[in-house]
Amino acid sequence: MRNASSKPKGPKIMFTPLRKIARAVRGKTTQEREFEYLSASVSNVDLEFRQREIDRGLFRR
Repeated sequence: MRNASSKPKGPKIMFTPLRKIARAVRGKTTQEREFEYLSASVSNVDLEFRQREIDRGLFRR
């Protein structure tokens, strides 16, 4: 179990800030964009319509 005050040791200390920067700079993956698109649905009918669009490849254009 780690303390709240303990920090990663060794190379992790060096790479942690780089990983955070890379995560912030990179674009969203297709999966993340699809998830956000589905999450924005306002009803079950809208959700099903959006799912069909993704399944047909219409969302990725």
